[in-house]
Amino acid sequence: MSQNAFSRAFQSDLFYSFSHSPTAIISAVVALVIFFGALFAPWVAPHHPFDLASLDLLDANLPPAWNPDGEARFLLGTDDQGRDMLSAILYGARISLLVGFASVMFSLVVGVTLGLISGYVGGRIDAFIMRIADVQLSFPAILIALLIDGIARGLLPRDLHDTLALYVLIFAIGISGWVQYARTVRGATMVERNKEYVQAARLIGIRPFTILRRHILPNVMGPVLVIATIHLAIAIITEATLSFLGVGIPPTTPSLGTLIRIGNSYLFSGEWWITIFPGVALILLALSVNLLGDWLRDALNPKLR
Repeated sequence: MSQNAFSRAFQSDLFYSFSHSPTAIISAVVALVIFFGALFAPWVAPHHPFDLASLDLLDANLPPAWNPDGEARFLLGTDDQGRDMLSAILYGARISLLVGFASVMFSLVVGVTLGLISGYVGGRIDAFIMRIADVQLSFPAILIALLIDGIARGLLPRDLHDTLALYVLIFAIGISGWVQYARTVRGATMVERNKEYVQAARLIGIRPFTILRRHILPNVMGPVLVIATIHLAIAIITEATLSFLGVGIPPTTPSLGTLIRIGNSYLFSGEWWITIFPGVALILLALSVNLLGDWLRDALNPKLR
């Protein structure tokens, strides 16, 4: 059974499109390398950059290993605290991906749920949800995230700021991105609810919740997966932007955005590697995910086949 499933997967139109797209293949390889390095950072990273007992200030600001003043044990050099930049990037990518995936899942659940309800029920509930979406669309996502983060910092005790910073950041980014899912699912649901299989399910007495979960939801998930893939890159960039502005992850467990912010202070003093390498890693990560999202959008669109 599993062999048949694999056989069908390799013979599918989606796999054919992927195997004949060099951009998709290269993007997938780059994304998988970064994902693997971030996921297995404790085993892949040559050093633990946030273990204070292992840091030595005498190793601070060392250039990359190929520089005459560099050392082989620090391939990409060190920062102002003697942390290995390669290890810091792997651990930082881990935080960035965690925030990205968690915020996208939060946006997806909220947006798909509200979109299904809005498109299926209609009436005043539909109008109310869509007016909220319209109001939110009038504000940039980064501004909404900054507003939520500021409110959280004002309401939460100061000693909990660093502890809850990750959860606040996930909520702030997630709540600013649900509208795209809701509007897409609403439109697809309004089409599906008038089809014969939904009408037949209503006639035999199936509850609306069951109809939405079993019949309509699977048929509207195609566009949602495309949006989620592209939204992941946006969420990673948003997290980096917030961290660069100093309202994201604390410096004790920095993400890629925090590493860029820390290194920015040393950019014009000669220690360019402290900010350049995390910036390159962020660009590669966001670009590879974004290109995969573009490919998936085209591959799932029958008009473009």
